[in-house]
Amino acid sequence: MSGMHDDHSELGEMDLRVRALESVLTEKGYIDPAALDEIVDTYQTKIGPRNGARVVARAWVDPAYRAWLFRDATAAVASLGYSGRQGEHLVALENTEAVHHLVVCTLCSCYPWPVLGLPPVWYKSAPYRSRAVRDPRGVLADFGVVLPSSTQIRVWDSTAEVRYLVVPRRPSHTEALDEEALAGLVTRDSMIGTGLARSPARDP
Repeated sequence: MSGMHDDHSELGEMDLRVRALESVLTEKGYIDPAALDEIVDTYQTKIGPRNGARVVARAWVDPAYRAWLFRDATAAVASLGYSGRQGEHLVALENTEAVHHLVVCTLCSCYPWPVLGLPPVWYKSAPYRSRAVRDPRGVLADFGVVLPSSTQIRVWDSTAEVRYLVVPRRPSHTEALDEEALAGLVTRDSMIGTGLARSPARDP
């Protein structure tokens, strides 16, 4: 699955069908392309993954919220105003030096939209869905994440009943950053487990 980001950038059969259907509906006047673009943009840039980044940042700075998040992620996330379809029954997973969590949906593409936005194309791809279970360490390496052999990798299979949010490790040298600045270090991939939070020392 080397070059995963590039290998799955082309439109698949289902995406082509969706595009064709969208064109037909637009020509017949059933949908407004501008309104559709606004909906997509909302999920991609406004609803998530910025929402998830704010959840993680709050957990990094607020011990009480952090405990609540790991006890009842659905309620803790909803308290910040992030809830809705695909956001029910959330479970938060804490990455540590000893354990790294990786999320996949082996059957389809269940994904916590309210906190992460729309799922990336590679998340829905068959190679990721199958190999993440068989060779999680190799998948992480493809994403540029090389963990010590002592770090255990746990793979979580997202379903229609339960979806997961990974809380990445807080980068070092961020003690002086406020919550907003910390949220800027949290990436979508780090909340799936295929990435790490950015380090301000390496990524200005």
